[in-house]
Amino acid sequence: MTSQLSDQQATAAASGAAATERFQQKGSAADTSPERVDLLAGEVLKAVHDTIRKHEVTYAEYDALKAWLIQVGADGEWPLFLDVWVEHVVEEVATSDRRGSKGTIEGPYYVPDAPRLPAEATLPMRDAEPGTPLLFQGEVSSVAGQPLSGAEVEIWHADDDGYYSQFAPDIPEWNLRGTVVADEQGRFKIHTVQPAPYQIPTDGACGKLISAAGWHAWRPAHLHLKVSAPGHQLLTAQLYFAGGEHVADDIAQAVKPELILDPAPKPDGSGNEVTYDFVLDPE
Repeated sequence: MTSQLSDQQATAAASGAAATERFQQKGSAADTSPERVDLLAGEVLKAVHDTIRKHEVTYAEYDALKAWLIQVGADGEWPLFLDVWVEHVVEEVATSDRRGSKGTIEGPYYVPDAPRLPAEATLPMRDAEPGTPLLFQGEVSSVAGQPLSGAEVEIWHADDDGYYSQFAPDIPEWNLRGTVVADEQGRFKIHTVQPAPYQIPTDGACGKLISAAGWHAWRPAHLHLKVSAPGHQLLTAQLYFAGGEHVADDIAQAVKPELILDPAPKPDGSGNEVTYDFVLDPE
């Protein structure tokens, strides 16, 4: 594990820069009134002021915070910081009224336009891709129980060393990424490998916060998914593995009981398999 951590630390700055670039390409805009901005910004600032008064923050601590905030930007780690420590609450509020499958955060390592694949497909991977082979299968339906023909199951995940393609060197561009198009019955079968737990980058500003606070930097192994069908709400999810390291103490606080997989050995001994169905809410 030691060599793995050193490799991850060596690529953290590049990973942060790549995540920032991806987010900027995505673009963002909110039709928010001045009254709403005044309310939200005012309450956030009040919470900061209350914390300073309650804990009698010193000038030295304030200057350390100011230097750290500047460094977060310099390291390109704002997407990482917000996705790890804030996004899970935004997701919880935004999807609280859904009746279908539970979702969770997207995270900073999503890349759009992954290769389109048929209903049964093997994700792009290297020859002799390390890791335990995994068959991930299921079906996509509506809350009324109707199969959603042609639903898209976009999937991406880290490799057996905890690295994501396009965010770490020497990994092919679309490695372990794809958009699988379900069949007429909404069914899909995806052949891949089980990902590993990984540390979020620790050599930048976020790592300094983690070290200073005495926290750990680990995320449990997980599959990322975006599941969509015409006339239905997009579902963004992460699926975790029962008994896996850090499922109970994910630094991003994104694990929900409904999102835990329990793979079983395949009858032919060629790896593991698991079935997980998605239910999409109407728009």
